[in-house]
Amino acid sequence: MKILVGLGNPGIFYRMTRHNIGFQIIDRLAEINQISIRTKRFKSLYGKGEVDGREVVLAKPMTYMNRSGEAVKKIADFFHLEIEDLIVVHDDLDLPFGRLRFKRRGGDGGHQGIRSIIEWMGDNNFLRLKVGIGRPPQGMDPAKYVLKRFDKIERSLLNQLLFQGAESLKVMLLEGVEKAMNQFQKRDQSSFHIDN
Repeated sequence: MKILVGLGNPGIFYRMTRHNIGFQIIDRLAEINQISIRTKRFKSLYGKGEVDGREVVLAKPMTYMNRSGEAVKKIADFFHLEIEDLIVVHDDLDLPFGRLRFKRRGGDGGHQGIRSIIEWMGDNNFLRLKVGIGRPPQGMDPAKYVLKRFDKIERSLLNQLLFQGAESLKVMLLEGVEKAMNQFQKRDQSSFHIDN
């Protein structure tokens, strides 16, 4: 079993903000695979189901971004999952909008949600799917930028990005991370990269 966690902030105010792209991709994966993410427990909303026969838990921490690790730790402990079974989907300022990148291990890159997970899990050896949201305009505080809604051009591309993010997770689950990224790189060489 794998646990796929999308990072974001709870509540209507944050729903369509850049910082919540992790929630949105997990929601799309759940929708495609008819998994209901409605169980309220472990300071999260989560659902259990299958992605083409692979058993998964899909979760969205309801703790706010900077305390995501607390919720992730509770779910991982309950389902007796190892750190290697964890996949975290989150926004990334350092990637252009729409670019996807899988990465295992490493630091938090300044991301408060990833920092919290590393602290609570006591390990950084988990897979991340980074979703590019681009850099803020010159002079704008990055903390404010991530909490703003996508602009008009980004919104026109968002549906495609959510689908590609969900598809990359599916291929990763079924055939491995290398296969996932190779397959998606064939579609758009500029948009998908992998870091080991």
